Amino acid sequence: HSAMDRKRSCTLCGGAVMLLLLLLGHMINALEVPLDLPQPPTITHQSPKDYIIDPRENIIIHCEAKGKPHPSFTWTRNGIHFDVEKDSKVIMKPNSGTMVIDISGEKAEAYEGVYQCIARNEHGSALSNNIVIRQSRSPLWSKEKSEPITVQRGMSLVLQCRPPAGLPPPIIFWMDNNFQRLPQNSRVSQALNGDLYFSNVLMDDNRNDYICYARFPHTQTIQQKQPITVNVLDTMNDTVLAAFLNGSDFWGDSPSGERAPTFMQPPGMHSTSMVLKGDTLQLECIADGLPTPDISWSKVNGDLPSGRFSFHSFQKTLKITEVTEADGGDYRCLAKNRLGSNHHNITVVVRAAPFWISAPQNLILAPKESGMLTCRADGNPKPKVTWSVNGIPIENSHKDPSRKIENGNIILSDVQTGSSAVYQCNASNEYGYLLGNAFVSVLAEPPRVLTPPNHVYSVITNSRALLDCASFGSPLPKITWFKDGQSVVDGDLYIIHKNNTLEINVAQPVNSGKYTCIASNSLGNKENHIYLEVKEPTRILRQLGYKVIQRNSMAVFECKVKHDPTLFPSMIWLKDNMELPDDSRFEVGSDSLTIHDVREDDEGNYTCIRNTTLDQDSASAMLTVVEATPTPPIIMEQPDPPTDLELTDQREHSVQLTWTPGDENNSPIQLFLIQYEDSLHEPGVWVNMTEVSGTRTTAHLELSPYVYYFFRVLALNEVGLSEPSSPSRQYRTNPAQPEVSPSDVEVIGTSPDSMTITWRELTGLESNGPGLQYKVSWRQKDVDQQWTSLTLANVSLYVVTGTPTFMPYEVTVQAVNDYGPGPRPEVVLGYSGEDLPTVAPENVKVSVLNGTVAEVSWDAVPLSTVQGRLNGYKVSYWKMRSLHKQDPEPEKPQELIFHGNEMEGLLFGLHPYSQYTLYIRAFNGKGDGPTSSNQIFETPEGVPGPPADLKVQNLNLDSLVVKWAPPVEYNGHLTGYLLKYQPINTTDELGPLKELLLAANETSITLDNLKHSTRYKFYLNAKTIKGSGPTVTEEGITIMDEALIRHPAVEAGKGKEPWKTEFVNGTRTYQIRGLKPGMSYRVRVVARDHSDATVHSTEELLITVPAMTSKQVDIATQGWFIGLMCAIALLILVLLIVCFIKRNKGGKYPVKEKEDAHQDPEIQPMKEDDGTFGEYSDTEDHKPLKGSRTPSNGTVKKDDSDDSLVDYGEGGDGQFNEDGSFIGQYSGKKEKDTAEGNESSEAPSPVNAMNSFV
Repeated sequence: HSAMDRKRSCTLCGGAVMLLLLLLGHMINALEVPLDLPQPPTITHQSPKDYIIDPRENIIIHCEAKGKPHPSFTWTRNGIHFDVEKDSKVIMKPNSGTMVIDISGEKAEAYEGVYQCIARNEHGSALSNNIVIRQSRSPLWSKEKSEPITVQRGMSLVLQCRPPAGLPPPIIFWMDNNFQRLPQNSRVSQALNGDLYFSNVLMDDNRNDYICYARFPHTQTIQQKQPITVNVLDTMNDTVLAAFLNGSDFWGDSPSGERAPTFMQPPGMHSTSMVLKGDTLQLECIADGLPTPDISWSKVNGDLPSGRFSFHSFQKTLKITEVTEADGGDYRCLAKNRLGSNHHNITVVVRAAPFWISAPQNLILAPKESGMLTCRADGNPKPKVTWSVNGIPIENSHKDPSRKIENGNIILSDVQTGSSAVYQCNASNEYGYLLGNAFVSVLAEPPRVLTPPNHVYSVITNSRALLDCASFGSPLPKITWFKDGQSVVDGDLYIIHKNNTLEINVAQPVNSGKYTCIASNSLGNKENHIYLEVKEPTRILRQLGYKVIQRNSMAVFECKVKHDPTLFPSMIWLKDNMELPDDSRFEVGSDSLTIHDVREDDEGNYTCIRNTTLDQDSASAMLTVVEATPTPPIIMEQPDPPTDLELTDQREHSVQLTWTPGDENNSPIQLFLIQYEDSLHEPGVWVNMTEVSGTRTTAHLELSPYVYYFFRVLALNEVGLSEPSSPSRQYRTNPAQPEVSPSDVEVIGTSPDSMTITWRELTGLESNGPGLQYKVSWRQKDVDQQWTSLTLANVSLYVVTGTPTFMPYEVTVQAVNDYGPGPRPEVVLGYSGEDLPTVAPENVKVSVLNGTVAEVSWDAVPLSTVQGRLNGYKVSYWKMRSLHKQDPEPEKPQELIFHGNEMEGLLFGLHPYSQYTLYIRAFNGKGDGPTSSNQIFETPEGVPGPPADLKVQNLNLDSLVVKWAPPVEYNGHLTGYLLKYQPINTTDELGPLKELLLAANETSITLDNLKHSTRYKFYLNAKTIKGSGPTVTEEGITIMDEALIRHPAVEAGKGKEPWKTEFVNGTRTYQIRGLKPGMSYRVRVVARDHSDATVHSTEELLITVPAMTSKQVDIATQGWFIGLMCAIALLILVLLIVCFIKRNKGGKYPVKEKEDAHQDPEIQPMKEDDGTFGEYSDTEDHKPLKGSRTPSNGTVKKDDSDDSLVDYGEGGDGQFNEDGSFIGQYSGKKEKDTAEGNESSEAPSPVNAMNSFV
């Protein structure tokens, strides 16, 4: 589960911040006059009104001003001209009014006072504030003797600090001798005046180093009060005794005990506090009591100001910042412990030094123009407002007929050149004053734009854009804005401020482009071009993820970012909000952080910050290090759904969709599928819109008008699709007129006097707006000039009635909605309804080509009689009867269709020697026309059909009877039959062919003098004058002569090996011996004649000899076998030694002769036809021997066949004697299954494959 602290921010950086501040300044500052134009002075910088100086440093009193010509500066001190030149310690900076006073060797007190700077030029004088110069002071603590304070345990106590008055006041804190701050809590705390209050005293408070310190900020000096000793007594007797013995004071007049709260500061039930508006109010309540009281605060008849109040000093101090008039009133603090409660009310009175409601602003006037200077200020009490001109009270200045004062405002009318001046407005009460300078400059100046030309502003999408058009002119120019040549109007999209700054509150890419501001007055026009670029925001695509990493392994944090292509984000990595350790194990890539060989101290919060010049994005994740464990297998899953769907670059018919991919789950994302829902037309239905590559996170989507879009994104990897993302916010496109016309427009003639116009309706997505209708128009082609039109809604067809039969019409169907018609539709050509043809084809002729084919022809019907589109002609014909015999009933008519304008065709499949009837009719889309007159024709004779039911019967040893029936189809007059026959020997070879011509009325014949025990094949066909018909065949066998048959032979064989034969007598049983246990054999009984030709053979019978059941013993492990092998080896060694000795003696051992005389029978060739071995080759060791079968897997089967004779003997007739011999009965039984027998007869091994029955 991801524990992710993700921060996102979009801020203006660098120059963009300066630009924003500049624009905001333009929106609130006074009108600026270019410095190249004549103007009175303006104070630009001055020291604060209350200026406390450090006596160890020179005094610098600032006064800077601008004007044309540049102003000169003078100073007053305590209302009297201060001659700077006469004081050698005082100098003024060149071209500046800033005064530097060197106090080295002098006392700073000599220069304390109230200073004021005057900046003058020929157009007027500007005054600074009254600047009060005071020296900071840090006086020493007055010497005093600190007596020990004795107090009874449980009583309250106040330790007074009373620091010397400093300038500014010192900061108080209490410490001990070791310069450690004394602990404070709800029982012991420091008051606002610096005293230390104890609500009740404990024995632990007994100490002699309570020291109050005062730190003076300007001089950075600390003064220390004498340590105070506090003695805490536990009983009343100790207290009284101590008081009498040492003469010291003691606190409390009764034995210590628990008590209800009472207030120590402020005392009593009620007090008053005064605060100035805008300052910070601090109210405190410190209570005595045992147990220590709890303090709570409330405002009587109101609530504490939300967001501006806070509690300090353990709830004893209430602090309210930025005080307003509404903060006045009664506040109540409540002290409470378990013995009771007490409260104190503090009445807060809010006063206000003067503050501006409307400060005087510079006024630029052209000659003859009028204007007004306003000065509105408020305070408590109400301030007094006075006006001055060039530093002189207005009542004492020279009279100006163009100037008058009404309601505290100066009204100027019909001003003249040369009447420029600087006016001062002073608003003051007992708590302070305000002094505002505003000049009146009279000049005539054509417009000028002060903003640099062709300036480019860059902002981030969805942020605020401010386009500046600072201008100047006299009269004051009017500003007009244009974008791409179109006028910009102040409204929802654009805001034009009073200073003519153009604001786009939520900038979108569509707002990018060229803006033009035109400044115009009576003296001319000036334009300036400004460019706005709206950039895509910088977004980190994927969460860094909560990572649990094994020690000594590697951790990788990815920080891929999506950003505007024109911005280039930098990357900063932090660990626990600090820079990464200076360690080579930390590797920072282009978009990742890799930590090699992870250690425990690498745990922490890692943050990636991607900065551009305009914005930034950041993401954080925790790293946890655990002990190494076996690496789990990588499991691939479907990706997590994308998140953070955003719609940007919003245009009329398109939008850009941006998203953040989810976790890939160990399988890279191949593509993203974007779907949309049209909640207006098809709510709840999500439709696939487009696909983008898995490396992209944005898609530009083309949209249709009048659709309420929701978008969602799915990710696909090798495992499958992710769950859909959460839908985007709804994006609505404006309605528009249709962009497509209805499709599949068809004109169908439904009846002779009407036609139906059909079309496919537009979908809701295609409608483009409300009020969808269809304008259906039609006219008769080449006849009507005007269209007949009708507007319909919610239908997809219209029937036009009253049309002439089968006439061409032009038809259009156009989509229309409340916003206008769609595009001009294409003209579709169609025909009105058809009627049946009125005329039958004439001049029908039939030409018989042969007994089965005839040709028919006719004349076309006139097109005017078709009354529609001629689809063709239908030829109907049927057989009436056969000319050979009368058929019981005519056949069902057959129909041939000839399309289009065909006027002849062939009739196939006719019966020879028959009578047919035929007629023809034309047809169109409506149906068939009238039929022509019947045409009768006859087909000639043909060859007859095959004779029926051919049979061959044997009468005796040398004769056969052949019988048949006449053909079913005579197809003419039969002229006779042709019979052919020939003998077939045992190898299916045909003997000589004999032919017999038979009369038409014969249906049988006896053939004599045939060879006995012979099979014959017979061929028979019928004949007409047209020739012989199809031939039928049959076979027959003459009867066998038993006197000529030899005794039958029993044959047996294995697999594909040659059959082994044994001749038997006339008995019906025979015993086969010498069979091998575990082997499968095929057995058959064959009868042969004296020429050894096979007369009869039974079907094969498959038998399996059961395997031996005796226990198998491995002789290789038997002792006698091992001993025999050792003896043979010793004998061979002796023979070798003898041969070696004989050879060394020159003797010869006739090996070659011995080999020639006694060849090894195992290497003799064996012929396939007699069961002997063929050639032997070492390279064929692993090949099966001839006559054997190898299993398909290339291995040799073991001797484990379970087949038995019962499985194949059909009732268990096959039996075995005790010696394993087979007893079978010659009964001619068949094998159960040939394929099964073949499978079972496979040789289990090459050795067994050589065992054959002999």
